[in-house]
Amino acid sequence: MTETPSYGHLTLLGHPASQPGNPDDAQLERVANPAPGKHYIVRLTCPEFTSLCPLTGQPDFAYLMIDYIPNGWIVESKSFKLLMASYRNHGAFHEACTMEIAGKLVALLDPVWLRIGAYWYPRGGIPIDVFWQTGAAPADVWVPAQEVPHYRGRG
Repeated sequence: MTETPSYGHLTLLGHPASQPGNPDDAQLERVANPAPGKHYIVRLTCPEFTSLCPLTGQPDFAYLMIDYIPNGWIVESKSFKLLMASYRNHGAFHEACTMEIAGKLVALLDPVWLRIGAYWYPRGGIPIDVFWQTGAAPADVWVPAQEVPHYRGRG
C-alpha cells in the first residue's frame, strides 16, 4: 500500500483565490514528484498568454509551451494558472516575460531539465519567438516536438 502524500502546505488549491495583480504577488507552489527517480516530461501549455508592452501599454499575446523533467517536485497547476494570469496587466518585453517565467519555475522546482518556447504574436508586423532551456535533455527521455503552428503571415 502506498502512502498518501500530504498537501497541507498548499495555500491555493481547494481554496478561493483571486488573481494576483502582478507576477511579484503571485505565489507559485509545488508538490512532491509522484514518480521520483524516473525521467518523464511534464508539459505546461498556455495558448492565451497576455501581457502588456512596457512602453505603449498595448496588449501582447503569446502561446507558451513549457516542458520539464521533474526532480523532486512538480508545479501545482492552480498556482501556475494564477501566475500566468498575473501577467495580464504586467508591462514587460517578450524576452523578459519568457525568461522570468522560466526562472521562477527553475528556482521553485530545480528540475532535471526545463525548456520554454514562447511564440509571440506580431507586434509591428514582426512575430518574436523566444526559446530557452537549462541544458541538454537526458538521453533516456523522449522529448516531443513543440509543434506550435507558425504565424500565418510567415512564408
